[in-house]
Amino acid sequence: MTGWPEGIRCTLMRGGTSKGAYFLAEDLPADPADRDDLLLRVMGSPDPRQIDGLGGAHPLTSKVALVSVSADPRADVDYLFLQVGVEEPVVSDRQNCGNLLAGVGPFAVERALVTAGEPQTSVRVRMLNTGDLAVATFPTPGGRIAVTGEAGISGVPGTAAPVLIEFPRGGGPLLPTGNPRDVVAGTEVTCVDNGMPTVLIPATALDVTGHEAPKDLEEAQALAGRLREIRLAAGRLMGLGDVEHTTVPKLSLLAPPRDGGAVATRTFIPVRCHTSIGVLGAASVAAGLRVRGGVGEGIAQLPPTGGRLRIEHPTGFLDVETDVAYGADGRPSASRTAVVRTARKIFDGTVFPRPADRSFRPFRS
Repeated sequence: MTGWPEGIRCTLMRGGTSKGAYFLAEDLPADPADRDDLLLRVMGSPDPRQIDGLGGAHPLTSKVALVSVSADPRADVDYLFLQVGVEEPVVSDRQNCGNLLAGVGPFAVERALVTAGEPQTSVRVRMLNTGDLAVATFPTPGGRIAVTGEAGISGVPGTAAPVLIEFPRGGGPLLPTGNPRDVVAGTEVTCVDNGMPTVLIPATALDVTGHEAPKDLEEAQALAGRLREIRLAAGRLMGLGDVEHTTVPKLSLLAPPRDGGAVATRTFIPVRCHTSIGVLGAASVAAGLRVRGGVGEGIAQLPPTGGRLRIEHPTGFLDVETDVAYGADGRPSASRTAVVRTARKIFDGTVFPRPADRSFRPFRS
């Protein structure tokens, strides 16, 4: 083979506290296996440094967003999130990513899938991973996407234009097991899904404080074994089946807040400790804290009325507006969830994947 491989138009964006490659779905192969093989070569996987691709050697920077015009009358665009493995040839569509979601609306406007409004634009997004809906609203003065603004989020230097993301009430149960508490692998937990299947665990139940640095938690071998045991058992209990090769459910350790928030968290994806917290993971934590009888009782410090909860994480905090209501059947549901994120276009151009290696095929999960 001579010359460069065929290039693909790509936009690299930071969305919230993640970074990923955004593509129009029509620019990639329709066959999932061929698409995943291509994305592994684009991101430089499998390789711990992802030295030969766009990936940043961490799950938070090895992500892909596929965007297309939606056929659903409730949405303007469809968004498929793909988590690309770093050290393994794995591409997973088993979860959403609320951080990359922050960039979907601006990307859709830039690629002319949606016409910008004045002074702001709202883009209705259908998240294909779960079928859930979201509305992203961001400033577009003069019909152009605002590049600067005063919104700051922990884990990202500086400020930028805000992207308000609102999630309507989901169709699935907030408590997938039907219980505010379950005993999983000998540990009391709360299994919750407010956009992201998440297992809430009191940090002290795993013999840690929940305030440790992510690196220290990752190096604790005994903790890793306990977390794996809980995740595999909780996955089955939550109706997710065998989660050995998936990144859901997330595991969030809960500890008393230290900086004026509602709770301190340490979240695993699935074995790497998140340096902050995902948007949908935080939404699930916030809703789970409002469930009567959940494991957050006695740990979290909640305001007397509903509304905004500040979720502390290793590099700061994430504010989530959430309310939980109980129906006539006594089951809780999240009646409203909203967060503010920011996004920034880093480059828009052509990415050249490394040549195909037929010695392996990607493992899909």
